[in-house]
Parts: sequence; C-alpha cells; structure tokens
Amino acid sequence: MLIRIPQVLSPEEVAQCRRVLEAAAWADGRQTAGEQSAKAKFNLQVPEDSRAARELGDIILRALGRAPLFTSAALPLRVYPPMFNRYDEGMKFDAHVDNAIRYVPGTNGFRIRADVSSTLFLTDPAAYEGGELVIEDTYGSHAVKLPAGDLVVYPATSLHRVNPITRGSRWSSFFWTQSLVKDDGKRAFLYDMDMAIIGLRQALPDDHPSVLSLTASYHNLLRRWSEM
Repeated sequence: MLIRIPQVLSPEEVAQCRRVLEAAAWADGRQTAGEQSAKAKFNLQVPEDSRAARELGDIILRALGRAPLFTSAALPLRVYPPMFNRYDEGMKFDAHVDNAIRYVPGTNGFRIRADVSSTLFLTDPAAYEGGELVIEDTYGSHAVKLPAGDLVVYPATSLHRVNPITRGSRWSSFFWTQSLVKDDGKRAFLYDMDMAIIGLRQALPDDHPSVLSLTASYHNLLRRWSEM
C-alpha cells in the first residue's frame, strides 16, 4: 500500500527545515546503513545525534500528529526519530529493503520494528532532475517525486531505490513506523475501511445505521489485529 499525503509540512515549515539543513554538518550516509545497504547507498545525511536532526525531527513529529491520513495509513504505535538525507548530482541509492529492526538513538538499546517506511520531500521537484523514489510492489514499479512538504508512506518490506540525481540536489526526511498492525494486507484493509467510513459520514448523518455498523466493524477488527 503506497499512500501520498499532501502538505504534511506547511511552506513555512519547509523553509525552516531548509534553513537549518543549510547550516548543518553532513556526513556520509553509509555510516547509518546496514551491511547490504551500505554497498548500494551513495548520499549524505545529517548525523542522528545532532542538534539539527533533533530540532527538525520535533517539527516533523508534531506535523504527523495533525495529519489524520498518516494515522489512517500507518496506524502508528512508535515512530523512529526522523532522519535527513541529501542527494547531490551523481548520488543515488540502489535497490534495497530497509532493515527490519532499528535501534533508537539516545536510548538504552530500545528497538522498534520497521513496518512502514516514510519519505518527506523537502525540495521542490523543479529544483532537481532524477532522484525519483522508485517502489516495487505486486503491481509493478511506482516512481514518486512529490512537492516539498508532501509525504509518501509504503511498506518497509518493499524493494525500493532512489534514482541518480542528474541536476541539482534533493533533500528529504525519512523515518520508520512500528504499526499497531504489522501485516501490510490487514493495514491496507483497515485503511480502505476508514476511507469508506469517511465517505459515508460525508453523505449520511453520523448516527445512520450504516455509519455506526461500519465504524463498529472497523474498531473491532483493529482490536483483533492490533499489537500493544
């Protein structure tokens, strides 16, 4: 399930992120990659323990809290602290699958399971060429290149890559979510139900029997499938 979520960050928040990142120190992105991914990864990242990463991570986490579509799609239990990367001309990230388990920095070995991957774009698409996030699923390949401030979420089990940059520079934030429902098929089913409920509520009163019945079924399925 691949979901595009527009305007997670406002233009003002995007501008603030850009200002902080312009002054930040960047390091080789392979420092935070697993053994296999490090062979495919050619980009720059802001160190996870830096002041810039913490400051901007807080902005993004607050923005996710006011993004109901993210909640519907990811059903978050825990969100990994947002990280920040940069692809300059010639940089890329070849096909890979994200690590299943992530150790949370600044904790005593606390781990989360990466169920859902997210990329939040921080560069206007006209400012660079190439750099598409290409996600493989059972329906083929999907190339994603979104406006600054927009987010894409997709299963962390997906094979994906970032195409080489041929002009300009692409900046983004990326992070993972441990979902209440780890199975992607069940998460997709619940997302479709939630969208149907929203549509019904726009067409019918909230106390209409069909609205009440479908809402009850949604929450009972979530209760059965969720892991706490």
